[in-house]
Amino acid sequence: MKYVIGVDLGTSAVKILLVGQLGEVVRSVSKPFALIQEKSGYSEQNPADWVNQTTAGLLELLNGWGGNAEDIEGISFSGQMHGLVLLDGNNEVLRPAILWNDTRTTAQCQHIYDVIGEERLLEITKNPALEGFTLPKLLWVKQFEPEIFNQAKSFVLPKDYLRFKMTGQLQMEFSDAAGTLLMDIGKKEWSLEICDLLGITPSLCPPLVYSHEEVGTIAAEYAEVSGLSAATRVFAGGADNACGAIGSGILEDGKTLCSIGTSGVVLSYEADGSKDFGSKVHYFNHAAPDAFYTMGVTLAAGHSLTWFKDVFAESESFEDLLADVSSVPPGANGLLFTPYLAGERTPHADAAIRASFIGMDSSHRRKDFVRAVLEGITFSLNESIDIFRRNGKRIDAIVSIGGGARNEEWLQMQADIFDAKIIRLESEEGPGMGAAMLAAYGCEWFDSLKDCADQFLKEDRRFQPIPANVETYKKIFAIYQEVYGKTKELNTKLLAFRK
Repeated sequence: MKYVIGVDLGTSAVKILLVGQLGEVVRSVSKPFALIQEKSGYSEQNPADWVNQTTAGLLELLNGWGGNAEDIEGISFSGQMHGLVLLDGNNEVLRPAILWNDTRTTAQCQHIYDVIGEERLLEITKNPALEGFTLPKLLWVKQFEPEIFNQAKSFVLPKDYLRFKMTGQLQMEFSDAAGTLLMDIGKKEWSLEICDLLGITPSLCPPLVYSHEEVGTIAAEYAEVSGLSAATRVFAGGADNACGAIGSGILEDGKTLCSIGTSGVVLSYEADGSKDFGSKVHYFNHAAPDAFYTMGVTLAAGHSLTWFKDVFAESESFEDLLADVSSVPPGANGLLFTPYLAGERTPHADAAIRASFIGMDSSHRRKDFVRAVLEGITFSLNESIDIFRRNGKRIDAIVSIGGGARNEEWLQMQADIFDAKIIRLESEEGPGMGAAMLAAYGCEWFDSLKDCADQFLKEDRRFQPIPANVETYKKIFAIYQEVYGKTKELNTKLLAFRK
């Protein structure tokens, strides 16, 4: 029996999966690490923490397994996107990594538009300039920490640095490079035009490779401290959303993913990079070879439900909180919630907008509010699906993962609001499984990632849309879409009174 390892380097923890040839998860280990938040809007991490906790996790995984490290044929990675790791000429880290959820770079985003032009930026990168992307972070360091910027010889993203520490080889793969705003998405090469116009030395950008490409083996010194075999093959891996898509079988036209965690993502497969969504959704290179994906984001998806529980039902479990939702009819008895607790991303890209409950009266009970929160989160995600469909995409089947897949009433709600069949998987391991699948494909266990998915991933249940509910939700969704525009001005005024 041979095995592969999938390493999912997240924002709060690293999760490591040991996976067998039938797709079975033999063992998993998770190790946390902390954020550095010195100022409002700042979010950083120490890259050494990623390496140390991954190493500790590998040791725990291997020691608890009892098998032979030589039977682990390959290892690959999923990683948090957009984070900036700056390295000097000796590949030593120059400063803490600036993460995807750091929002200090609003002025740098505007500078990118001023210099490149919004239309030209979209032509090259297919994405707008947002604070989360890597290029604005580079420009921030260039402006405010010039002594560090001048020492930099290369930059990488989080999982790329972790992989470098395991192999001694420095690369970046296409799915993560697509989230830097420095790569030409269609040509799959660094944009010399953007580098030149913004004063970024092209040599800062590392060599580009495919996600399933073998980039080395485990370095002898790392094998000694981690317990891995120096013969284990190392594959480049992919961005977390791309790996989450692979780990959910989003590998052909018509397949879409709905992932509800703290934030929410709707991600749909694209066979090529030719479509134009007018910057309303993200457009990235997939970790599957020569494919792409489009993606919309709800900033406060599961976070909205967690907020409601913490404020109004702190001592209860989520299961108890959701127990009565099925007794409330679609539309929550005329109560509507917009999940803008942390602003919104798709389709509005507005950090200042705030959430609302609309339609409250004294007849409403707590269960109505709970259903309204679930519906509001799902309406927000449906904004992305609506954009996809209006631009000609076919949305037939949606695989639901994360917190939104743990409650059957919410899964039915997704089927009704999205007007599509919702698929729940038997075992959901997300990006870590996608990373393991890239390693299995790289090791030539399968002829394609699709063949790998057919072996590794199994459906648990399908939820079909109920026609009467679909019609009700279409009417309510039209009302939901009016709320943003009608509350934006009032929200802006109210922000002046926040402490």
